[in-house]
Amino acid sequence: MKKLTLILILLSSLILTSCEDRLDTNPTDAVSGNSMMDNTENAIISLNGIYRMMFEWGYSTSGNYGHSFGVQSYTMAANLMGEDLVIAESGDGWFWTDYVYTVKRSYTSSIARSYDIWTYFYRVIANVNYIIAAKETMQGESTEVSYIIGQAYALRAYSYFYLAQYFSRTFKGHENEKCVPIYTEPTSSATKGNARATVNDVYTLIRADIDTAVVRLTNVSTRKRTNETHIDYRVANAFKADICLVTNEWEEAEKAAKIAQTDFSVGEEDDIIVPGGESSSFNDVGHKNVMWGNIIINDQVRDHYRQFMAHMDTEGEYGYYGKNAHKQINKLLYNKLGANDIRRAWWVLDEKYPNKEGYLQVKFKYRDYQNGITDRVYLRMEQMILVEAEALCRQGKDSEARAALMKLMSKRDTSYSVNKTGTALGTLTTNETGSLLEEIIIQRRIELWGEHGRIYDIKRLKQGFIRTETMGHPTEAITALNNLKVDNPETYDWVLTIPQYEFDNNKILSPNEIPSGDQNPFGSGI
Repeated sequence: MKKLTLILILLSSLILTSCEDRLDTNPTDAVSGNSMMDNTENAIISLNGIYRMMFEWGYSTSGNYGHSFGVQSYTMAANLMGEDLVIAESGDGWFWTDYVYTVKRSYTSSIARSYDIWTYFYRVIANVNYIIAAKETMQGESTEVSYIIGQAYALRAYSYFYLAQYFSRTFKGHENEKCVPIYTEPTSSATKGNARATVNDVYTLIRADIDTAVVRLTNVSTRKRTNETHIDYRVANAFKADICLVTNEWEEAEKAAKIAQTDFSVGEEDDIIVPGGESSSFNDVGHKNVMWGNIIINDQVRDHYRQFMAHMDTEGEYGYYGKNAHKQINKLLYNKLGANDIRRAWWVLDEKYPNKEGYLQVKFKYRDYQNGITDRVYLRMEQMILVEAEALCRQGKDSEARAALMKLMSKRDTSYSVNKTGTALGTLTTNETGSLLEEIIIQRRIELWGEHGRIYDIKRLKQGFIRTETMGHPTEAITALNNLKVDNPETYDWVLTIPQYEFDNNKILSPNEIPSGDQNPFGSGI
């Protein structure tokens, strides 16, 4: 069979065992793909296979699997592109290229970041398009059909949202620039590639898809998901809230964030700090503040090393990536924690780490050291509280924004209070204004450290950043930015190059740099 463009990788047969719903991603034709969705029983198996892709390695690259293990690997890469997550040393080299901004030059490689992210999300899109195409013909209870189709729309919105954030500049002010190709129908070996759509067109699809998902999932009578891995109406609203922050739809973001919090509670000390690892809301989806994640059992894991915790945790046999390349917090950010803030326990002040000056992370730890087992937690309620607070502040509702922020901070620091107002932000993240919005963002940076890709926020907030030795960054990570323009929010340094494989197989695209072609600039572009 001839090579297919990455964006045309199709849904094929699913191998169902008692422990595993794994996707076989060999190409198929549209007829066989559609026939697999003729009833809800088959469709839910397909959906579970897509969810497995979210935490399993081997779906998106031809190698280099140590940095390509689903959505948490992309979150880690986005964090390392900013200023708040520090790698003390290069260690075995995993994620170091993200940290020192050399990933764009590897656009011809099938084991590098551009290929990895492009392939992963378009593979999800190709699969959910088969499910969405069956929305009128799928046999089964109407609520079950709605439940499945709603999740498919949410996953497509989620995928295009992250493709847009990686392969284009932020939405506001760049609406007419080139983004990524759009595919909304099942594809086959005969499908021709599409041109890059505009940023506005991609976000129009994202907003339409997530709105459809919310309606479909709200109409499910129980309004409850069957397991924590599945997207329910609250998680779909969380996606919508995040999307609306990027599009600057503040009222919509506020409404969606409030709905997303339904029936969840803020994690307290027992949820977010557990000595020695064991169960916390960072490694166990069973906690009251966890909105979405994958439950992991021993039989499901092919490799205990190729996962997020292996890179973050410094303890135990399976944390050797973390041992060799310690992850730390930006010292300046750490110093913004109040003396009574319980989150101080996320970074050790222990003499057994004499060379780390007390900034070594212990927030993320394996739940089961003996077997290297830990759930994948993708979303906590606390993120939605912070979205709500920011959206209220953006609307000039300062008192309500402060009240929303206090829902979180009252559980973090009994001495905390806030009387700030306004939305002013500095041109650099280190140029502080003292505004309420800035305070919300600071607490967001602390609370979501390591969980939410920092570069996403830097881009949408239109700030630049710097790295310094005072923050704790090693010399190589500082000098890596010397020839970049990450202090300018218009930079293309945060925009990945499109993989060469796409140009080789999608002939409608021109490989030249913009504006003459479809490739993103290899440099800063300004």
